[in-house]
Amino acid sequence: MPGTHLSIRIDLASGDRIGPCKIALLEAIRSTGSISATARSIGMSYRRAWLLVEEINQTLREPAVKAETGGARRGSAVVTPVGERMVDLYRAIETQARTAAGGEFRAMGRLIRHEKG
Repeated sequence: MPGTHLSIRIDLASGDRIGPCKIALLEAIRSTGSISATARSIGMSYRRAWLLVEEINQTLREPAVKAETGGARRGSAVVTPVGERMVDLYRAIETQARTAAGGEFRAMGRLIRHEKG
């Protein structure tokens, strides 16, 4: 059903959470190579993006993002193999959940009014 999507937030035993915002942040850092460019591209403040990166890094046993300040690349950031694995696992969970609930999504679509009126 167009416009309907599944949004998953994973609540970890540690009390931390991994959800669509943090995964989108990692994917954008992978694309831009910069936390500031990522923040601009997704309409988030640099401070918020940096705090989320720190939160992700503190959640995992190894950092998901390594950042370098200044230097030749002027503040670059790279998603580490651990960060890549987190994105892959999250997207796999999403895909499996979407596939498993396909019939329920279709049934729900038949109950929803498609036009506001």
